[in-house]
Amino acid sequence: MEPAGLAALWRVIPEARVVGGAVRDRLAGRAVADVDLACPLSPEAVMARLAAAGVRAIPTGIAHGTVTALVDGQGFEITTLRRDVATDGRHAVVRFIDDWREDAARRDFTINAMSMDQAGTVFDYFGGRADLAQGIVRFVGDPARRIGEDYLRILRFFRFFARYAQGAADAAAVAAIIAMREGLRRLSAERVWQELKRILVAPDPRAALALMRTSGVLAIVLPEAGGFDAFDAMIGAAAPVDPLLRVAALIPDDPAIADRLKLSDAERARIGRLHEAPLLATDADDAALRRALADWEGATLIDRTWLAPGAERADLRRRLAGMARPVFPLKGRDAVALGMMPGPAVGAGLAAVRLWWLEQGCLPSRDDCLAKLATLIS
Repeated sequence: MEPAGLAALWRVIPEARVVGGAVRDRLAGRAVADVDLACPLSPEAVMARLAAAGVRAIPTGIAHGTVTALVDGQGFEITTLRRDVATDGRHAVVRFIDDWREDAARRDFTINAMSMDQAGTVFDYFGGRADLAQGIVRFVGDPARRIGEDYLRILRFFRFFARYAQGAADAAAVAAIIAMREGLRRLSAERVWQELKRILVAPDPRAALALMRTSGVLAIVLPEAGGFDAFDAMIGAAAPVDPLLRVAALIPDDPAIADRLKLSDAERARIGRLHEAPLLATDADDAALRRALADWEGATLIDRTWLAPGAERADLRRRLAGMARPVFPLKGRDAVALGMMPGPAVGAGLAAVRLWWLEQGCLPSRDDCLAKLATLIS
């Protein structure tokens, strides 16, 4: 089903075609997330037509021919057909053209080089439809040339391999990747991390990761990786598709990775919690689970169980999910109300009672804890 705004755009720019991932996923029977278009009009002409039709247009990347049209709150990127005049492995200088095949020739993979007009006709200049059906991820034209235009395409290859490949990898692609892998060091940490996350959210990225290891790519972009048994076991046991959980399985507790990959504060904190949280025994009793839950979020404890290979912890995860998190029932004002002088003694008293509460399996009530605190004051 096509987005409603697409029909409106085709009325304004009938020459436009849907390109790239939207065509690929439509042919593959997968959900289409974003719809990008291309057209032979100049960016200025696109902006003028949209304005005349009352469609808001934003020049998001006009130097490279890209305009974003907003229709009913949904954004559609519309890019003028182009050829690369110069590239440096990260950026390109482009010239606008009106040749659809030449524009398709500059794209990365055959499965991403198809386009579709409003009649539903698919234009496939490089065999992308057949490659998609056969599960082949293949560069358009010379793999070395495509990689040389943007070294991130090495990681994009593994992303699409993880999602679409069936069988062995294209030999020419792998040879070019091995020969040019050092170019990955020129990429920013942010670009590498974003692409790594896209690889890791594939339903089963094990084959892609294995190929990254044998091709020497993983040693460049994720040299800390070593927990391959835990990674394999996690995916084999149908753990949640979560890139941070999968990274935590691959990498031991190495704080340097957060700085090297420039993780966000939230990502950094979560990976730290996953490594620091206790791994509960499969036969832990309810008291032990309550004690752990008093100090850790249940979701973190559940995630932590996926990081230990070789042990079946499904029942432990079920028990944790069914337990409410115990909350220590006393606060500083309770100690003061009992006659304790404000200051360090209050903290020490509450800590002592909380330790007793934990030892009792987090079962003592508020009244029980107040009575225990009163014994410390007297």
